[in-house]
Amino acid sequence: MTIRRIESGPRMSQAVVHGDTVYLAGQVGAPGKSVTEQTQAVLASVERVLAEAGSSKANILSATIWLADMADFAEMNAVWDAWVDGKDAPARATGEAKLATPDYKVEIIVVAARG
Repeated sequence: MTIRRIESGPRMSQAVVHGDTVYLAGQVGAPGKSVTEQTQAVLASVERVLAEAGSSKANILSATIWLADMADFAEMNAVWDAWVDGKDAPARATGEAKLATPDYKVEIIVVAARG
């Protein structure tokens, strides 16, 4: 079985496709923006990378969401809920973590099926 790496660099790839499964690296938005703006940018990035891998948001199997501050949970969920739109909701976990820089407020990692 082949492994395809998308937007691969010396440290990481934005996605790795193995068989019919797509693994995305953590996606982040522009530093310093609001939680709403970062979440919107992250989800747009997720859609873009999934499309390049031959998948879509309808095929997301699981999502792990990291927030720099759980106080932002409702604000992030408002964007997430509109994006999921009540259908094809994946398994999901959300936690609080210190992200790569203090300017990042949201990071989302997804695993999806191709097809």
